[in-house]
Amino acid sequence: MNFPLYIAKRYIFSKSRNNAINIITRIASMGIIVGALALFVVLSVFSGLRVFSLSFSNDFDPDLKANPKSGKSFFITKKQENQLKKIDGVVSFSKIIEERVLFSFDGKQQVSYLKGIDKNFASVNKSSQKLFNGFWLKPDTYQVVIGYGISEKLSVGLFDFNNPFEVFVPKPGRGNITSPEEAFNKEVLIPVGIYAISEELDSKYVFADLGLTQQLLSYKTNQISGIEFKINSNTDETKIISQIQKIFNSQIEVKTRAALNATLYKMLNTENIAVYLIFTLVIIIALFNLIGALIMMILDKKENLKTLLHLGAEIKNLRKIFLLQGTLLSIYGGIIGLILGTIIVEAQQQFQFIMITPTLPYPVVFSFQNIMIVFATIVSLGFISSLIASSRVTKKLLG
Repeated sequence: MNFPLYIAKRYIFSKSRNNAINIITRIASMGIIVGALALFVVLSVFSGLRVFSLSFSNDFDPDLKANPKSGKSFFITKKQENQLKKIDGVVSFSKIIEERVLFSFDGKQQVSYLKGIDKNFASVNKSSQKLFNGFWLKPDTYQVVIGYGISEKLSVGLFDFNNPFEVFVPKPGRGNITSPEEAFNKEVLIPVGIYAISEELDSKYVFADLGLTQQLLSYKTNQISGIEFKINSNTDETKIISQIQKIFNSQIEVKTRAALNATLYKMLNTENIAVYLIFTLVIIIALFNLIGALIMMILDKKENLKTLLHLGAEIKNLRKIFLLQGTLLSIYGGIIGLILGTIIVEAQQQFQFIMITPTLPYPVVFSFQNIMIVFATIVSLGFISSLIASSRVTKKLLG
């Protein structure tokens, strides 16, 4: 039998004759349990906040989006459309146009994006499912769907025929302008729906028919500014992107949803790492108690260690006793902390004890990845602490 492991287990579960050592050991154990619990709960909270934050972009951004490498627009032929339909893994795609324009209503004005969409847009993008009021626009009409933020700023209601909702788009060309009519293409739009996704997006877009948008921008019928794709979840994005670029002779760039929100993903990852490092530092400070407890245990068991040394035990085996004792304490403490943390996370998910607003519970996500991260952190730091403490067992100490 491995006698260092046997003795280490005995030391963990048996009380010392010195009550101070027992108290220090309990404090060290509680520090490990609380550290594991806190780290797991915080990581679960940030996982929940990550999912919550990305839910807005997931509702609006497509799986893939193609934009021209240079300029604002590009041309797409019927042949290219048919080739896109044949790509394995592409469920659907929608041709779009995005352009900053001026909207006016009842003396109020705002610059926002006019987004022209075709009939396939609803099958690619979830915006049509996020209507706050009204219904989604019909193709080949002057109907538009506006954001809740735009509706508030301009005081735009639905089907208000007394005050026209107008859009002004600068005309392309050169030369002197003698009147506003020469400078802008103008059209009266009919708001039929109001969408609500997030504060930023609600003030950014007005959805209109693709043909109407092409007309306002003086585009040709096959001229667009982008293509949005919906793909199967189990397909290779890189392979699909390569095929799309090949169809357009590499004149476009295709971005994934993560690339479209690179700043948001980077911010969330940075916050997650920062919080992990902060709580890891707290655990490191708590593990100083473990080092102190093990050193006190070494001094308390000094006579026993001398006896084992005289019976033929090697110094490395004596050190191994306390290395194993500290590591086992870290393992047991980590497991208990994770069990308690899991109970707290599951309780919040089921019973929603903590609320951000009266209708929005604080988001938490249970993840096995977080369990592995916390357990690996606790055990590895506990091992290092135990290694430091066990190095105090020397021939000089036992001489």
